Amino acid sequence: MGRRTLVRHLSVRLLPAVLLLTALDLGATWLITHQVDLETWQLDEIFWVMVAGQVALMLLFFLLVISGIRSGLRGVYRLSDELRSRSIEDLQALDVDQVPREIGPLVVHTNDLLGRLEASVQAQRRFVGHAAHQLRTPLTGLKLESELLLEQPLSDDIQARVMRIKQSTDRMIRLGQQLLVLARADPGTRPQDAFVRLDLAEEVRNVGMEWVPRAYAQSVALELDAPAAPVWIDGDAVLLAELIGNVLDNALRYGARPGLIRLGVGHAPPSLIIEDDGPGMGEQDQKRAFEAFYRAPANTSGGAGLGLAIVREIAQAHGGWCRLESGSGGRGLRVVIVFPGPRIGARLTRGAVSSAV
Repeated sequence: MGRRTLVRHLSVRLLPAVLLLTALDLGATWLITHQVDLETWQLDEIFWVMVAGQVALMLLFFLLVISGIRSGLRGVYRLSDELRSRSIEDLQALDVDQVPREIGPLVVHTNDLLGRLEASVQAQRRFVGHAAHQLRTPLTGLKLESELLLEQPLSDDIQARVMRIKQSTDRMIRLGQQLLVLARADPGTRPQDAFVRLDLAEEVRNVGMEWVPRAYAQSVALELDAPAAPVWIDGDAVLLAELIGNVLDNALRYGARPGLIRLGVGHAPPSLIIEDDGPGMGEQDQKRAFEAFYRAPANTSGGAGLGLAIVREIAQAHGGWCRLESGSGGRGLRVVIVFPGPRIGARLTRGAVSSAV
């Protein structure tokens, strides 16, 4: 019997108890046959005493067996708890040293399966990232050619076709950018390793200023409500800009004309709230809105359905969470993103972020 085997564990655990119970049984038998005055005992009394003793010994032995099996399978229980507590992205190998040797081959084969699955997922992520990156250059060239063509004198029919080509190219470029952001925000790439200390209010202010011209062109006003004091979080400035930009893009797509988009920043806990005044979203659509490529049946904006999926991925990469709510007075849509505060003792420095008012 090898070490860490269930057989060895049960033998070591149960053998002393079995020997003790056997000794007690023999001792009780000797006591009855040698020390008890049989003349004062009836045979049926002796019989029932021996039956009671055997039943008690059997119950004790049964309890010892159950206790030994449970202690022997404690490693299996720990393994089960570890698997249950893991996230869907965690495909790390299981610790084979914590389980009995008889179950070791099962854990080894499970680790092999997890390894192959991890390799497949990584290959898929690399393919998506590389494909999106490689498509960006020819699509940008196609967009430039269509813009140059639109500057030429064209018939109305040709101009409409070229405009459709440009719009389709813009959507494909946007989709490629979103796929690259998804690949970057994926937990498997560990974006947390590049986190720095950031002021959430300042990041929202900077990104909001960049979106003012586009909102103004669509007769939409941007309103910011943020505290004057910094709201510190640990994060990635590029990913945060994509998160805010995707929410603003959705708000501009579905908001009223003329309309208002409110951006709010909270500090306890650090949070971002973006609310539009559009038609809003039904409860069932709100539950599925964060799924990749999901589009509500009433959606006619032509988006790819990745905006809110990217928002969720970036929020989760920052250790936060997000939810959708109906806007003020039951109209519009409110997106709430809550971030954890900065980690105490984390060796992070404030990133070089330009300030804007």
